[in-house]
Amino acid sequence: MKYILILSAFLAANLTSSAQNKLLIYGGPQFSSAFYSVNGKEQTVHSRPGFHAGAALKVPFENHLYFSPTIFYSLKGYKVDITEPSIPPERTATRNETRIHTMEIGAILQYDFSMTPGHFFFKAGPTIDVQLAGKEKITWDDKSVITRKMKYSFKDYGYVGANLYGQLGYESKSGFLLGAMYSHGLGSINNVDYGARILHQVAGLSFGKYINR
Repeated sequence: MKYILILSAFLAANLTSSAQNKLLIYGGPQFSSAFYSVNGKEQTVHSRPGFHAGAALKVPFENHLYFSPTIFYSLKGYKVDITEPSIPPERTATRNETRIHTMEIGAILQYDFSMTPGHFFFKAGPTIDVQLAGKEKITWDDKSVITRKMKYSFKDYGYVGANLYGQLGYESKSGFLLGAMYSHGLGSINNVDYGARILHQVAGLSFGKYINR
């Protein structure tokens, strides 16, 4: 949580420090999935709908390049068919469906393809997502089902995940933004030794508006 507070303070400080800096408010729909493997065997995963919403700065760096730190909420999840004993969720489970609330922060660089007021851009950089809370629906061979809160600890699901984020889009002269984004996990959100390897995968659309000073 301290990382969220630090970035929030950074956004606020930079917004007021220069007339060239811009604040972007954005959000949009997304589909999330996961790379899920057990004992080196990849499992079949289905995507789930969600959304994201947040804020970012656009700070001039050099020519076409900008620094764009961001903080945003992201509703993630996945539906996995399990053919190998997997912990979590349970060793004999055959399916797991999750809904995960995350707060994500990123150190993003943006490249504008043109200096004209209306232009295409590309963003990329690492992000860290804090797993705020989650639920999982576990199914067994006998069709029995339970729904429970996901447990986070150093021996269960992890509190924090790392990702690589990319976005391609267009900024209009009037300050509106439309972008297509993709994010892929770099570290497993499962802390169990020899357990399933779970990497977030998210694709979506972002709609936003720049707010000038």
